[in-house]
Amino acid sequence: MDTEISYGLLTLLPPIIVIGVALYTKLNFESLMLGAWIAFIMSQGFFGSIPALLDSCQTAVSENAWMYIVLALVGSLITLLSASKGTFGFAKFLQKYAKTQKKTLMFGWFLGLLIFIDDYLNVLTVSACTKEVADRQRTPREMLAYVLDSTGAPVCILVPLSTWAVYYGNVFAQQESLAEMGDGAYLYLHSIPFAFYGFTAVILVPLVILGIVPKLGAMKKAYRRVDETGMVYSELSAKLNEGELSTEEPLPDGKIIDFLLPMAVVVGVAIWKDDLLTALVIGICVAGILYIPRKVMKPKEFCEVFTRGLTTMVPMIAICMASQVVKMSMDSINLPTYVVDAVLPFVNPDTLAAITFVVVALLAFVTGSSWGVPVVCVPIIVPLAVESGAPIFLVLGAIASAAAFGSHACFYTDVTIMSSQVSKINNMEHVLTQLPYAIIAGLAAVVLYLVFGFVL
Repeated sequence: MDTEISYGLLTLLPPIIVIGVALYTKLNFESLMLGAWIAFIMSQGFFGSIPALLDSCQTAVSENAWMYIVLALVGSLITLLSASKGTFGFAKFLQKYAKTQKKTLMFGWFLGLLIFIDDYLNVLTVSACTKEVADRQRTPREMLAYVLDSTGAPVCILVPLSTWAVYYGNVFAQQESLAEMGDGAYLYLHSIPFAFYGFTAVILVPLVILGIVPKLGAMKKAYRRVDETGMVYSELSAKLNEGELSTEEPLPDGKIIDFLLPMAVVVGVAIWKDDLLTALVIGICVAGILYIPRKVMKPKEFCEVFTRGLTTMVPMIAICMASQVVKMSMDSINLPTYVVDAVLPFVNPDTLAAITFVVVALLAFVTGSSWGVPVVCVPIIVPLAVESGAPIFLVLGAIASAAAFGSHACFYTDVTIMSSQVSKINNMEHVLTQLPYAIIAGLAAVVLYLVFGFVL
């Protein structure tokens, strides 16, 4: 395909369809595939759109196999921990100290700050530690999912040892105009003070938990539902919670070691080997060694629970695959280039960082590609920043922040889907309850970029 082809305003049609259909139907996978198909019709023609769609599905599966396996194993580990009753053992321990909704949620937020190395590991650990206690304290699952998601990417961009820091440091280091300033680690480290969205999103969470910032929109309705019905999840999410213990039932007895040891192994190996897949495999093996000899589970039961856990993540894996297909379809109609080119005439050194944040955030939100979109935008934005004399670290911080916004706010990014999945609520319910707070944090970040753009 000729990459110089421009579709004008029609370039915006597929992302509008994806978002509109998803909001109207609450169907994630279907809306994503519909939007991707329309984009491929535009770029490949009607008869070429189906082969392009199928090829992109195959590419998405082959290029993201690591992520899909990790997600499946996360499902297995969570299911094993629950079936062993280890999560109940930890929940009873936590109840002794976190005796209110606010204390439990603050514990989750603080734990999320500590598990900074990887956003997947962050969500997995915090959810496993807090979900059972939060349910007994009548905390809406939507609120739990918001806390989980808000300590994922927003935390990871603020830490120089995270997977995000490694990735973006490498992206920045590839820019020739930055070669004389230092290596990728240096560039990323000096951009962290300007990763404003990370700071605003993380700080906003305890303000919401403590009631300083009020419950808004769909989140307010979720709290009202709990007050009126006692249900921590809606009817739309009921099918995801079949077989779950009622919040009225007391927590079953469980051994805290059955939770802590496998989880500690996963966290420790992930930090040591810098590979979550390896950590999950070893953690599940440790769970088997821990459970089977002590007859917590029989070998057959362990295998059945492991397999059942894999299947719980199939909807999430399908949505993640569809999001990758959408990204490829948007690239085929040159969406990132079209949007960036459209705003370039309005850029000046003082406003470049703010405009960069808005544009990259919108692109990351629409395409669901928090790591792919910046790769397209960085080679355009960084030389412009250098030539115009804009504060370079402010601009680099805006790029990383915008990607974190996309990961946090978009309804089909992997971490957003994972947060709703481990919280066992409908993904669109999570997105709609979280979105007002993501927008507040995003607007605060824009203001900071404007202020610093004129001051520096």
